[in-house]
This record gives sequence, structure tokens and C-alpha cells, in this order.
Amino acid sequence: MRTDAVRAGRLERVRRGVYRAVEDDRDEHASTAARRLAADRARAVHLGLAAAHAFSHETAALLHGLRLWSLPRSTHVVQAYRRSGAAAGDVRRHRVALPDGHRTTAGGLPVTSLARTVVDCSRAMHPLESLVIADHAVAKGVDLAECAEILAATRQRNGTALARWVLEHADGGADSAWETWLRYVALRAGLPRPVTQAPLPTAGRVYHADLGWPEWGVYAEFDGRSKYRDDGIRPGHDASDELFREKQRFDAIRATGVSPVRVTATGGAGVRRVTDLLAARFPEPVRRGFRVHRLLPPPP
Repeated sequence: MRTDAVRAGRLERVRRGVYRAVEDDRDEHASTAARRLAADRARAVHLGLAAAHAFSHETAALLHGLRLWSLPRSTHVVQAYRRSGAAAGDVRRHRVALPDGHRTTAGGLPVTSLARTVVDCSRAMHPLESLVIADHAVAKGVDLAECAEILAATRQRNGTALARWVLEHADGGADSAWETWLRYVALRAGLPRPVTQAPLPTAGRVYHADLGWPEWGVYAEFDGRSKYRDDGIRPGHDASDELFREKQRFDAIRATGVSPVRVTATGGAGVRRVTDLLAARFPEPVRRGFRVHRLLPPPP
């Protein structure tokens, strides 16, 4: 019967042995639907665990509603005991005694606190991926001083240096994962720390650039292709209206004498091009001081 329901499109597989009813998601953006499916996988794992546990790392970040560079491939769970027997391949278990203050709930599920989640992700993930999470957590009000205290109290030292860098550079001004990407690329190249949402006054209103170095008159923006496609950002999104508004904005900014560097999504080979475009806007004596940060790997 279950197989027939799957074939008929009434049920879909969440994880092995767990299915859910297929919902009408025509009015739901694809990224939202994918996040909901990942959250339902965590719910399915929760139902199968009898002992105390809490979801952690990027799974907790997902359940907290934080932005992610990519959806988690495994469901991360913190448990204070070692599981006996075969473990499920889609679950990543972390044997840790979690203090009560590091626990909370999100979406009706037990998760690590927002601060603990940021620290765990910053220690274990690629720094760009964890910076995306930390940026959004800051926007949601996480206490970075609390994060630093949790990190300092961590016995295991693996990943500490990168986690410290992420906490020092987390910025709630990033409005998207790609804006975080652009800032990470700039910081990795050795550019000075930029201002997020840098104000750009024009004759009619004040606009904001994604990144800015006002001291040198340098500004940069990530120009995502999705906003120029109908339904690209959300159902009902009108690409032609977006294009018209963007032209008005661009013309107003250009009239002030400012021409921000406009960056689009690009692969690893394009990172060098982006850094060269940004660096070229700085005076030559400043450029001479730029050095690639040895601790930071290229973006994934």
C-alpha cells in the first residue's frame, strides 16, 4: 500500500522507513520546500530516539531558521551516550555532555542553543559556511560574547582558531548567504574589513551597498541572478519590476560619482577575478599590503 501511495504521488520518503504526505507546494519557493524536507528528516530521527538528545550543528541552525550555505547532508544529534549496534548512515552523532544552558527548543524539537549552535558550526564547518550561519545568528540577536565564552570553555581545541576568526568577523548586516560570500572573499584576500550595508546618499534617498570601504570610496554589491527571474526570489516575484527598480537605483548612485563593483555568482576560478576587481579600486600603496589569509581556505 505504501509503495502504491509513493508511486501515485500521495506519499514521499523522508528517510528510511519514514514517509510523509505530499503537500501542494505550488506557492512555496523551492528552497523553502527543501528546508522543510530537511527539517522533517530531523523530526523523523527525533521520533526514533528514545534517550535524551538534542539536534546540533547545521541541523540545529536549520531548525533555528538560520541561513545555510547548503542544506545538511546528515542530521546532527548530540547524545551523552555511545550508541550500540549499527548506526544510521544519515545521522551524525556527537557524544557530548551538553550543559542545560546549551539546550533549547526550535520548531518543537530539542536543539542546541543559538550560541552553542554558532560555536559548534564555527569549529566544525568550512569558515564560509559557518560565517553564513553566524551572520544570520547575529542578526537574530545572538550574544557573541556568550559564543566566545562557550568556545573558550571547549576542551577540544580542533577548529578553535577558525571558530575564533568566524566569531570576530560575524556581521548581522549581511542580507543573504551570497553577501556573506562576497565579504569572505574580500577578507580572505587580505582587504580591510568592510562596512556592511554601507550608506550611499543620493539626491532622492539613501541607498545601501552590500559592502563598503568608505575611507577609500570603494563599494561592492552582489548581484544575484534569481531576482531577475519571475518567481526567482519568491512566488509572484516580478522580474521586470525588479529590473526597473534596480536601474533607477543604479542611475541614482552613479549620479553621485560612485560606481560600486557588481559581482555575480561565480565558481572557484572566478574568485581571483572578484578579488582583482575589488583590489583595483584601492590606491596602490594600500594594495601592496593585501595578503591572502593563510588560515582561510578558498570558498567551497
